[in-house]
Amino acid sequence: MAFWRRKKQDQFISLGLSGPAAPAAEEAAPETRLEPPAAAAPQAETPPPAAPLPALEPVPTGAPPTPEPARESGLTDARREEVIEAPRPTARDAETPRPASPSPAPVPARSSAFSSSILGLDRSAEELQAEVEALEQTYAARFSRAISATRESLSEKIDTVFQGRKTIDADLLDELEEALIAADIGVQTTLEILDAVRRAISRKEIADIEALKAAIKHQLLTILRDSEREGVASETSVPEDVTPYVIMVVGVNGVGKTTTIGKLAQRIKAEGNDVLICAADTFRAAASDQLAIWAERTGVPIVQQKHGTDPAAVLFDALKSARARRSDVLIVDTAGRLHNKSNLMAELEKMKRVAGREVEGAPHETLLVVDAVTGQNGLEQARVFLKVAGVTGIVLTKLDGTAKGGIAVAISRELNLPIRYAGIGEKVDDLVIFDPEQYVNGLFT
Repeated sequence: MAFWRRKKQDQFISLGLSGPAAPAAEEAAPETRLEPPAAAAPQAETPPPAAPLPALEPVPTGAPPTPEPARESGLTDARREEVIEAPRPTARDAETPRPASPSPAPVPARSSAFSSSILGLDRSAEELQAEVEALEQTYAARFSRAISATRESLSEKIDTVFQGRKTIDADLLDELEEALIAADIGVQTTLEILDAVRRAISRKEIADIEALKAAIKHQLLTILRDSEREGVASETSVPEDVTPYVIMVVGVNGVGKTTTIGKLAQRIKAEGNDVLICAADTFRAAASDQLAIWAERTGVPIVQQKHGTDPAAVLFDALKSARARRSDVLIVDTAGRLHNKSNLMAELEKMKRVAGREVEGAPHETLLVVDAVTGQNGLEQARVFLKVAGVTGIVLTKLDGTAKGGIAVAISRELNLPIRYAGIGEKVDDLVIFDPEQYVNGLFT
C-alpha cells in the first residue's frame, strides 16, 4: 500500500511501511558545497539589483568537503554533514527576478536503507499480493485502534439512544442529534445529516433502526468523499517531470506541526524518494532546532538559517539546493503564529511567489495541521488559515487521543477540503493516509 506515490513504480509494489531511521544509501547526484556566505545587505522597499547567489560547485571525486566551523546546534558531527548551511540571502535577494533555470531531467526513484519497496522480480505475484494484503490489514487495525476512543464514545451514546426502541420517532431523532454533536461532528453538520434522514423516513426509505444506522454512515461518508473534490486529494495530480514537489506545512504552534513534518519526510523517503526539509519558521527560535532533531532522526537533510532570517530567503535557498540535489520532494515549515494575521498573510504570499518563480506550480500542496483534541477550537483556527494560506488539505493529528474524533467530519463539511493524513501515535511511522470509508466504518464497528 503506497503512502506517497507520485512516481510510476511499475517494477515493484510499495508497501508503505518504514523501518527504523538509518542513513540513506548514497545514490544521489554529485556532492555539492556552497561558497562562504556573503554579508546580508539592508532591506529596502524597492531594492536595487542584487548580485546573483554563488553557484553550486561539484566536489571532485575523492576530495574531502570543505570543513565547517562547529556550530552550537546540538547536532552530532556526523549529522552536521547532512545539514545544508547555505548563503543567507536577504529578502531583497529572494524577491529579485532571476532567469528561470531549466528543469533537470527526471531521475529514477531513489532507494533508502529502510525502503518499503519490494522488487517484483524476486517474488511471485501471489506472494507479493499476500504481503500487501497483510500490511493493509495491519494499517486498518492500527487506524481502528486509533479512533477507538471516538468509537466508544459515539457508539455508547448511540446505543443508549437505540436501546429498547423498535420504532423511529421524533424523540429518538432528538437524542441522536445530541449524541452526534457530543462527538464533535458539529451542530450544522449534524442538522444536515438528520434533515437528510428525516426526508428518507418520510419517503419510507428508512423503516427500522438498522436502516437508520446505515443512513447515518452513508451521510458521513458522503461528506468526507465530497470534500475531496476541492484542494489537492492526491500528489499524482502534478506531473512527474515537475521537481521538486513542494509541500508547505502551516498551523498554529502546539498542534504537532514539527512532528508531522518529520513523520511525513520519513514516510515519503521510505517510498523511494529523495526528500529535503526547509526550516522557514525563523520567527520562533526553537523551531529550527526541533526540526533539525527530527531531520537527524529520520536521516533527511535540512536547510536552515539563523533566527530572524526572512522566511522567503530561506525558502529560496532551499529551492536552489533541492534543484541542485535533484530532490523529489521539498517540505517547508512555516511560522505558526496567528497574533498578527496581516503579517502572516504577507509572509506566506511572499513565500508562494518565490516558490512559484523557481518551480512550476509551487507550492503544489499547502497542508494545514489541526489537533483533533482541540475539537471546534481547531476548526476555528483552520478557518483563519484557510483565508490567509490557500490551504489545499488537512493533516489531523492526535486522532488516537480524543473521544471527539468526529471533528474530521466537521472539518470536511465546513472547510470543504480533503483530510490527507492522520496522526495516530508518537512513533515516526504513526502517520497514515486518511481513509474516509475506513474511518466511518471504524466509528460504528
